[in-house]
Amino acid sequence: MSFMDFKSNGHGGHSADVRIRLILNGNSIPVAQLGPGFLLLDVSTNHPPCEGKILLSVDGSERQWAVRLPEGITAETKRVPVLARM
Repeated sequence: MSFMDFKSNGHGGHSADVRIRLILNGNSIPVAQLGPGFLLLDVSTNHPPCEGKILLSVDGSERQWAVRLPEGITAETKRVPVLARM
């Protein structure tokens, strides 16, 4: 069976358009990965501890929630601890 046969039989896949952004003081920072209690940033920078929000868009459907960055962001690492704000 060729790839074209697979697609024509209705067994094709779907790749979701996923976009994650961290918003701090009105600035948007691209996020590479979102995990339980952490973010992996595309590009790291320095930022003191603060509050912000995460924007998650999957195929155009957007969700957002407030977070706290208890350790802030350091340019030395792309992994950033986050806590959900209530």
